[in-house]
Amino acid sequence: MGLLIGDLFRRSAANTPGCVAASMGDRELSYADIDRTANRVAHRLLEQGIARGDRVLWWGDTSLEVVPVFAALAKLGAVFAPLNAHLGVDEAEDVARLARARLLIASPSHAELAVDLAKRAGLPAVATLGPTDVAAGAVDLLAEHGDVPATEPPVSGLDERDPHVIFFTSGSTGRPKGVVLSHRVNHLRTAAGNFGDPERVVCMFPLFHMAGWTLALGAWQSGGEIVFVRSASAEELLDAAERRRATRLYCIPAVWARILATDFSARDLSSLTQVDTGTSATPPELVAELKRRFPGARTRIAYGSTEAGSGARLADEDLLRKPGSVGLPPPGVDLRIGEGGEVCLRSETMMDGYFDDPEATARALVDGWYHTGDVGVLDDEGYLSIVGRVRDIIRTGGETVGPGEVEDALRDHPGVAEVAVVGIADPQWGEVVCAVIVAASGGAPTLDELSVHCEGRLARFKRPRRLEVVEALPRTAATGQVQRSLLVERILASG
Repeated sequence: MGLLIGDLFRRSAANTPGCVAASMGDRELSYADIDRTANRVAHRLLEQGIARGDRVLWWGDTSLEVVPVFAALAKLGAVFAPLNAHLGVDEAEDVARLARARLLIASPSHAELAVDLAKRAGLPAVATLGPTDVAAGAVDLLAEHGDVPATEPPVSGLDERDPHVIFFTSGSTGRPKGVVLSHRVNHLRTAAGNFGDPERVVCMFPLFHMAGWTLALGAWQSGGEIVFVRSASAEELLDAAERRRATRLYCIPAVWARILATDFSARDLSSLTQVDTGTSATPPELVAELKRRFPGARTRIAYGSTEAGSGARLADEDLLRKPGSVGLPPPGVDLRIGEGGEVCLRSETMMDGYFDDPEATARALVDGWYHTGDVGVLDDEGYLSIVGRVRDIIRTGGETVGPGEVEDALRDHPGVAEVAVVGIADPQWGEVVCAVIVAASGGAPTLDELSVHCEGRLARFKRPRRLEVVEALPRTAATGQVQRSLLVERILASG
């Protein structure tokens, strides 16, 4: 027996069939619901020719409907590969071509876009998760048909080291990279610590994010419930936590800042025993406010990545004595500071590599060590603090943005003569995308004008939130390359 994700759903349906596994709003799915529907979906996917190792894209907003699809693909040994729901067709095309998928599954919200994407990217087939008038000929995987069995699909030979998911991220150039995670890796990442009572976890992340499925798998490994929301608004997250009597709420610092800006004193949030954060820089002031507003809960800060999983954790008892730190590596994780101060990690929960990109894989994984691109320092007790980035990638609100991609979108604005994009530290977002421009002769554009110019070209999280106008961009004498670090220093110095 191996550590197969499909077995998690089988066992839970057998052991606790009536327990709620997932909810969203007023709807619930039990473990039996997920397993039964997953089996039906798996048989329909087999009819579409989907087999072990095939990559299947999913494109849509967060919904309960995608959960049995996730389970079905795991049972078949096919690879679940979600697309960012906020991307336009132009942006999604590059990712879809990279994946070379056998099938694109679209939620009704994305069905029309999916038809266009499939044509552009040369995808062989489209399926939907519900009826739609815009995807003619597409199979509705959730349609009720009596001839589709709810028995386990006839699959054998699956191995725990088979790829389970591909999550797409961007490199410093903005080009997509597909992070391949095996069944074994996802099982190990989400099993740790789940030996107590079942968790009821509110998930703020959309389900194209690794973090969304990691939280879900962690809740399911505990025999508990994952609570999905349509948006990461303070009201919706707090409503979900109160209504479902959640035990854990994990939010990135930007979202916690929104929550802490509201008055929730009249709510009954006494069920929360964990209020956690991480993903981007966490100001000590935010941690102190969490402790004050949730006095009965413990708080942890997490540091990690899609590629490496958990890299470090700062425990509740260390929060106040180690301000700014992300803590110690968890059991099973080795951490060292490499050349240039780069944080390097090694564990059994590393990615298998970047899909179809051996060069990028070789750069990231060297002798078993994952090179994070983060610059860190260790104190005399071995606690890690992140002080910068080796590369110029921007991390804003849990999203990754490549400066070059944003620059390409801004460069042809008539008010822009030259442009460079950098990340500027921000207490709410971790970093904000900042456009630094040399204005054309007609005068500089406003930030709003640049944002409008990006519509249809860039997802909203990639658009600049800050604008700086300069006389000239600092460049190296030898190659003429923009000195981004110097730009950041000047911006910070000017206030």
